[in-house]
Amino acid sequence: MNSAGQKMEAMEQAAPPVPGEAIGMIEEVHGPVVDIVCERLPPLHQALFCAFDGERYVFEVYRHLDERRVRAIALHPTAGLRRGLPVFDSGAPLRIPVTPDCLNRLLDVFGAPLDGGPPLDAREMRNIIAPPSSLAETVAAAGILESGIKVIDLLCPFVKGGKTGLFGGAGVGKTVLIMEFMHAIVSLHQGVSVFAGVGERIREGHEVWHEMQDAGVMPHTLMVFGQMDESPGVRFRVGLSAVAYAEYLRDTLGKEVLLLMDNVFRFVQAGSEISGLLGRMPATVGYQPTLMSEVAELQERIISTRSGDITAVQAVYVPADDMTDPAVSTILSHLDTMVILSRSQAAKGIYPAIDPLLSSSKMMDRSFLGDRHYNVAKEVREHLARYKELEDIIAMLGLEALSEKDQRTVLRARKLQRYLTQPFHVVTAHTGIKGVSVTLEQTLTDCEAFMRGDYDAVPEEQCYMRGAMTDSGQEASA
Repeated sequence: MNSAGQKMEAMEQAAPPVPGEAIGMIEEVHGPVVDIVCERLPPLHQALFCAFDGERYVFEVYRHLDERRVRAIALHPTAGLRRGLPVFDSGAPLRIPVTPDCLNRLLDVFGAPLDGGPPLDAREMRNIIAPPSSLAETVAAAGILESGIKVIDLLCPFVKGGKTGLFGGAGVGKTVLIMEFMHAIVSLHQGVSVFAGVGERIREGHEVWHEMQDAGVMPHTLMVFGQMDESPGVRFRVGLSAVAYAEYLRDTLGKEVLLLMDNVFRFVQAGSEISGLLGRMPATVGYQPTLMSEVAELQERIISTRSGDITAVQAVYVPADDMTDPAVSTILSHLDTMVILSRSQAAKGIYPAIDPLLSSSKMMDRSFLGDRHYNVAKEVREHLARYKELEDIIAMLGLEALSEKDQRTVLRARKLQRYLTQPFHVVTAHTGIKGVSVTLEQTLTDCEAFMRGDYDAVPEEQCYMRGAMTDSGQEASA
């Protein structure tokens, strides 16, 4: 009799969930952690919900405590919830509505509007937790995705379908650079952008939204926000919501998709909070023991398939400027290109404030870039590195103390440093300087001319904040 009862109980637990079916009730609420007593255990990552006082509260199952209880993380504020409230099964993991009309919208982790517009037409729903595309469907990196930004296309090029990390602190131009990438994808590649604000401050999110509208890129952009004051469950899942939208746009429109995330480190922090709330023992430097698998779950879905490309640009905060931090190292292992934004560059008025010597790309390879691009990038880097070595001598003894060859190298490096600055389209309204895009071919031609000495007689200020050296109205005569 006992074995028959156990068999019947196992069959009940194995039965598929019925959407909207009551499966239990709330036992305990500790902040965002909710323990639920269930008649039948739902699978991990199942979305459960309860209704109270006209509001719907969504929970995600993270842990099976025993045969009858699960521990879930609430995706809404839990104020007002109490013991005994019935909990219902949604029948699926967390899902979002997807539609071709999702562009030009500002959404939350559930796909609900934050911009005051109408809800998305939910004719099709997509799970935000999904396996990456199969190896048979995946295509390798096919080349460089030109951004029109000279210093990036030359020294740390974006890989089409690859992942790029922007490493920098506050005030060095991360957001402006991200918005310029969006502009480039729209204007140069006729693509679309998906922006994920992970743990974004509401002030920052509001500014980015309005600046993108002013720059004219919102009609080709979808923004998904998980704000800083929301549950760690929301901040942990908003990146996956954005990836799900990017996959949908890639598979249905077949165009270039640029996925921008600000900030991936906050995704790691949210995972660390959840790990602590679930009672897991911390691992290295206090991070969650599941750090590597959680980052991989997000990053491995950002790939190109036969349907189209997803190219990712991710802002990454570096704690205490320590690039060996376990979270930074884990994120770095998934990236193709590393762009370092330097406060010292910004202090010199060099914008974009990219450090050309610290920034790098795994694709800086002769076989991938071609001989010309590889040789020009190598020589430019050598000029800038030699100038950096000689800066202390110049400060103490003056330029005249250097050999004639070193003087020539320094003068050309200073002009190259200024040439690699550029006015951006998205800040034209603030600076009054018209933004420019420069093709990679033109950048290579100009850099070759600098290093040959064609512009040795040109004043440094004529190389600063301009496009190509041969732009009309900016003609530089040797």
